[in-house]
Amino acid sequence: MTLSSMLTQCIAVLLSVALAPLFSGWVAQCRAWLSNRAAPPLWQPYRRLRKLFVKDAVLAHDASPLFRAVPYVLFGVMVAAAAIIPSLSTDLPFASVADAIALVGLFALARVLIALGGMDVGTAFGTMGARREMMVGFLAEPALLMVLFTASLISGSTLLPAMAEALQGSHIALHPGLDFAAVAFAMVLLAENGRIPVDNPTTHLELTMIHEAMLLEYSARHLALIEWASSLKLFNYTCIGFALFIPWGMAGHADGVLWLLPALPPLLLKLAVAGAGIALVETLSAKLRIFRAPEFLATAFLLAVIGLLVGLMLER
Repeated sequence: MTLSSMLTQCIAVLLSVALAPLFSGWVAQCRAWLSNRAAPPLWQPYRRLRKLFVKDAVLAHDASPLFRAVPYVLFGVMVAAAAIIPSLSTDLPFASVADAIALVGLFALARVLIALGGMDVGTAFGTMGARREMMVGFLAEPALLMVLFTASLISGSTLLPAMAEALQGSHIALHPGLDFAAVAFAMVLLAENGRIPVDNPTTHLELTMIHEAMLLEYSARHLALIEWASSLKLFNYTCIGFALFIPWGMAGHADGVLWLLPALPPLLLKLAVAGAGIALVETLSAKLRIFRAPEFLATAFLLAVIGLLVGLMLER
């Protein structure tokens, strides 16, 4: 572990934390444009975070220490996930201690934490949102694992940086299994991040909300950390997609810190295209009934399994 590698790791994590709200703002802006509405400023998420951080927190009388700790631990878990997901460079020393399967475990830990925080106060909305969140996670995690298994079968490793390096010199058309996995991953990304058609991140309607139902009792700095963690989760999932399906443009192990600058424009370009794609899907899709979400995620799992089987057949 060299000094250059440590600097690369720190810069990549700090950049992920800093760019996550900007990426969420870009998605919201694209959604507004596609809906023919006045778009909010690109910096709106930063302004909202600043406003929430300076407010005084209001807590329920029966809130336990767990309720207060969840936002901090949740944000820390998402930062830890960003440390093992290649965005600018594949030279990530911290990634060697946690592979893609452990990354799924980190996301599961975050889900359990936010569900416990939503149920802690005992409100009806929080408990309802926690149940729905756990149902979505129970169905989405197997599909995500199948996608990662497909990529690891082709690359020969379960470490995300190693997967990105192995796939960097190849074309996705040479691996038909990755085509099925890419579609499945896009569906999982929408479900795991509370996007349409599974959830609507901008609604507070009782019959439709999932993620927002667990946040109704949070305020001020606690709500700011949760919203920042949600933006970072979307950013992390998008970077996982880049590492698995479009890994080109990342700096390598021997490139050094200076090569992070040439790797930044490709990352921003991919984020811009991905954000516009997410907004387009949300604009063209209708919100599914909660009882139809299992069918949506079962389709994602089926596509991921087909991708894995295709990869196994091509390996023989």
